[in-house]
Amino acid sequence: MKTGSKSEGPSAPAPRRDPYEVLSVSRDSTDQDIKTAYRKLALKYHPDKNGSNPEASELFKEVAYSYSILSDPEKRRQYDSAGFEALDASGMDMEIDLSNLGTVNTMFAALFSKLGVPIKTTVSANVLEEALNGTVTVRPLPIGTSVSGKVDKQCAHFFGVTINEEQAQAGIAIRVTSTSQSKFKLLFFEHDVSGGYSLAIQEDSEKTGKVTSAGLYFLHFQVYRMDSTVNALAMAKDPEAVFFKSLEGLQPCEVSELKAGTHIFAVYGDNFFKTAAYTIEALCTKDYAETTEKLKDIEALILRKRNELRQFETEYRKALARFQEVTKRYNEEKQSVDELLKQRDGIHASFTITKAPNPIGAGVTSNGSSSKSTGDSSNVENQGDDGTSDEKERSFKKRWFNIPRGSDKKLG
Repeated sequence: MKTGSKSEGPSAPAPRRDPYEVLSVSRDSTDQDIKTAYRKLALKYHPDKNGSNPEASELFKEVAYSYSILSDPEKRRQYDSAGFEALDASGMDMEIDLSNLGTVNTMFAALFSKLGVPIKTTVSANVLEEALNGTVTVRPLPIGTSVSGKVDKQCAHFFGVTINEEQAQAGIAIRVTSTSQSKFKLLFFEHDVSGGYSLAIQEDSEKTGKVTSAGLYFLHFQVYRMDSTVNALAMAKDPEAVFFKSLEGLQPCEVSELKAGTHIFAVYGDNFFKTAAYTIEALCTKDYAETTEKLKDIEALILRKRNELRQFETEYRKALARFQEVTKRYNEEKQSVDELLKQRDGIHASFTITKAPNPIGAGVTSNGSSSKSTGDSSNVENQGDDGTSDEKERSFKKRWFNIPRGSDKKLG
């Protein structure tokens, strides 16, 4: 039995057992084998069916935790290579059953979801059990038609889509939209040996424009679905990875084609408190041959681009680390140069014989009178007793003009 370190979060029971051992599957099991094993065990140990058995509740958590590892290709790869330590380093998440949360916890989950925290939910055990027992009501959904309705939270409306051989060969698409932007899941069930229906695929609704939508496409080639919670969790752990992780949520669908016959689909209400309004439609892709090829080509390009982004992220992070290093040195060097130039300017300013100017008021004596400059005192000394030179000139002119007229003759 393989054990690991004790988890710090409530999603990881302790001691932790090998996920393959918990689900009773081998290491080379397919995704479908793992999913089938999980759903049987989850149904067996679900708290709704074992309310008085606390051990069953712990086993249910252990099953859900193990499935959250093995159902994710990246987490499964990490666990296979380095065990729980690799998962602890990258963090973990798991799906929750809203029907088992209770009102208070559901309110918290709704709040976190509204704030953008990714909340992964699973289908209620009651719905899965009714489907497995074959006690659900299945409404017909003919190809080329649509049906609108409202489904209660954590409940499901079941539909039977009957297709012939020609339609099966051409391809089938099932789409659900909600103009009220309700949260829901589109479910696909396979016929179980017990006579009921076993959940095979679930597609969570995504907001696309002004509506929420989900679709399942059976086109005879590998199609992919986008798991937004993978992207959101990766971005929450590393905000710089928003761009690089944007394509990591692209996951391959387990079923790529349908055979002639009746196939069971369901719309599951995934709102936290209210009903989910929806419109479901079934169509044959025979008249969408060009669109089908475009989908095949664009998903191939997206997969190629995802591989390119993984390589580019490594290059980018190396370049970013180098940029941060040189930026730090740039700031240090700039500060050093500024300090050296400041010291140089101070040394230059020391080469001078000019004293610093006297402060304002330095020429005022203690008795309040102001001292006069050297130039002012010399002007005073040059003045005689009669006053200034201007005063002498005015006195001379006055004496000259006061001479009597008759004095000229006497002089002559």
